[in-house]
Amino acid sequence: MSDSMIEQSVVDQFQEDGAVLLKGVFADWVKTLQAGLDRNLREPSPTARYHTGEGETPFFNDYCNWDRIPEYRSFVFDSPAAAVAAQLTGSAQVRMFHEHVVLKEAGNAVKTPWHQDQPYYCVNGAKTCSLWIALDHVTRDLAVEYIGGSHRWGKMYTPMFFSGKPVNDSQAWDDLPDIDGHRDDYRILGWETEPGDAIGFNFRTIHGAPANNSTARRAAIAFRWLGDDVTYADRGGATSPPFPGLMLKEDDIMDAPEFPLVWPNKEEKNA
Repeated sequence: MSDSMIEQSVVDQFQEDGAVLLKGVFADWVKTLQAGLDRNLREPSPTARYHTGEGETPFFNDYCNWDRIPEYRSFVFDSPAAAVAAQLTGSAQVRMFHEHVVLKEAGNAVKTPWHQDQPYYCVNGAKTCSLWIALDHVTRDLAVEYIGGSHRWGKMYTPMFFSGKPVNDSQAWDDLPDIDGHRDDYRILGWETEPGDAIGFNFRTIHGAPANNSTARRAAIAFRWLGDDVTYADRGGATSPPFPGLMLKEDDIMDAPEFPLVWPNKEEKNA
């Protein structure tokens, strides 16, 4: 697949809704990503988390492992993902931000609450793109849901840990509206997906996911990309993921080893 296979109508939908389904775009990478996930589960990072209640099956989260898990690294640099992100965001260049594994085993009762990603992050900018890649079949009733157009509301909502505590209380964040109590007031998007399908969404798009009350696991890996208007944001406190030792200041471009420039690659630059 090349980025030219994304029709302009899909790009337009991403820009308008802040989330779009990309059918089968990474079907050729499912085995590689599954092998990377298997390695990640055997060798979790110090930041890995298992969210469970008493008697529940695991909900596994981990991130920022692309530079130590070869399968993830291969996807970052050898797949068309960065080019896809460039086309969706309209960026002349794209940097890798991080990857995020989300695995809900069958019967896990933990919901992913409604949230935006950008307030958790050390970045500002509109040209952002997460590519959430399904590794299992996910039915519509278990799918991640997105609030269409919420990336254009001009608001940043308080980032919260699953414990209910704020990640960072040094900012004057807005409080999320009661979406579940007023679902009919919002344009809620969601799609049934197969392994290799992807959902592209903006860091500011509000999204959440139900518990996995099915008899099958729901595994996905989201690769986060930074377009050419993204700059460093000093949140004045903690971010998730943390990037300790990062030598950037407010409004700096994200030019650091932690965030390699992936698209265009050197060969394309010199062509």
